[in-house]
Amino acid sequence: MDPSGGVSKEDLLTRLKHKKAKANRQAGPTDNTRPEKRRKTDADNTHQLGTSDYNDLTHHEASPTEDTSHSEAVSGSGGAAMSSAESFEELGVCPELCEACRALGWVRPTKIQVKAIPWALKGRDIIGLAETGSGKTGAFALPILQSLLDQPQRVYGVVLAPTRELCVQIAEQFQALGASIALEVAVVVGGLDMVTQAMALSRKPHIIVASPGRLVDHLENTKGFHIRCIKYLVMDEADRLLSMDFEEPLNKIIQAASGDRRTYLFSATMTSKVSKLQRASLTKPVKVEVSTKYETVSTLVQSYMFIPFKYKHTYLVALLKHLEAYVTMVFAATCLGAQRTALLLRKLAFPAICLHGKMSQSQRLGALNHFKSGAKKVLVVTEVGSRGLDIPSVDVVVNMDIPTASKDYIHRVGRTARAGRTGRAITLVTQYDIEPFQRIEHALGHKLEETTEVHEDMAMAHHERVLEALREVDSEMHSTSSGSGSGKPAHKSRKKRHQKGGAK
Repeated sequence: MDPSGGVSKEDLLTRLKHKKAKANRQAGPTDNTRPEKRRKTDADNTHQLGTSDYNDLTHHEASPTEDTSHSEAVSGSGGAAMSSAESFEELGVCPELCEACRALGWVRPTKIQVKAIPWALKGRDIIGLAETGSGKTGAFALPILQSLLDQPQRVYGVVLAPTRELCVQIAEQFQALGASIALEVAVVVGGLDMVTQAMALSRKPHIIVASPGRLVDHLENTKGFHIRCIKYLVMDEADRLLSMDFEEPLNKIIQAASGDRRTYLFSATMTSKVSKLQRASLTKPVKVEVSTKYETVSTLVQSYMFIPFKYKHTYLVALLKHLEAYVTMVFAATCLGAQRTALLLRKLAFPAICLHGKMSQSQRLGALNHFKSGAKKVLVVTEVGSRGLDIPSVDVVVNMDIPTASKDYIHRVGRTARAGRTGRAITLVTQYDIEPFQRIEHALGHKLEETTEVHEDMAMAHHERVLEALREVDSEMHSTSSGSGSGKPAHKSRKKRHQKGGAK
């Protein structure tokens, strides 16, 4: 029987809370007594070398046949790097770039910048671990630009990022920092015309910001283009770049790049694939860490709402109505779910727009620009928007669907409360989400508070309108899909079938 049918809301919430309390009792009083299977789900996927591991590697005397690409650990307050700095001048950044930072409103360097920039200016390879929204882009962009000023050269650095939107954002920051020094930046991502990109690469820009797959396409197919002389290779969101999806193109890029270069790897989380960092041609890297594996910024207020699954959209609408004065990102699990939710919100007069992986690159950039400009106040997005996007105006993140991996939760909620600002993250938890939600709490190391801002009467007041709007949305989506079939116009499909029949 449907757990949400035939019972009152109060009975349902009581059952859910009893179930959660029972699960907590079974888990035991400490993290060490968690069931082995559950610990394997997160811990195996997020294990990283600790400080002692890096120290052991650093002080180990390698034999002639051993890999000497060991790293030196630097914690948030230790090592040779500065423990604090009031200005970029104190870090050794040149006056031209300090002026550019002031023009961008960067008054004081962030923790990751304080720890990473001095090492980078000394010519060391960097492995940087910091919570999302902490200023990692500035931590690698400033040392690269300062080195470029000292040794001007075309095709000086390559920055790799896992998503197209993040590539565009990184390029914008490079252009802003290098505006006074005539910096040329090229963005090379999928979904856009390769010929236009090839023409941009032929002009030999100083910095190339690329997605790994499209960069390999140009390395293999664009005549005269190579990266044999680059001085810097940066891998942003390194944990995702080193996943299986990007492993093959990443290996090709590393082989094609210059051996005489500095390599930077930055991420909010470092997974078990940290061992691959040693094979990425790093030379005695310094590991700079200013956060734990699963840490959110202190200015982020996190909470959850227990709701029945069958009323999820109703409660979402009520919550967004309650927060209508704020700029909000809503995370959905699938492209179809994101599209459906955005259409629903527009039917109910919310200024909403969606962003997902099945949209074309021009559509994705258009949606992002509409949201950044303030034309739309609600962005419904899939995991494609959880990495690296820096949109300062985001006040609230709503997890309509709970992420399957705990580290994805960290990246999602990191879209708000960035660079010292405050923000909120609210997760909708149904009767089917208790176990993944508990895994997230376990990874965070603390329990989240339940919010009661939207009570049952407030939500159910919207229910009839939501049901009617959902019926209209489903009808429209069904008509669109049945009319287009495989995505091609119906008349073209008929013409193609007619031609096949004639050939027989």
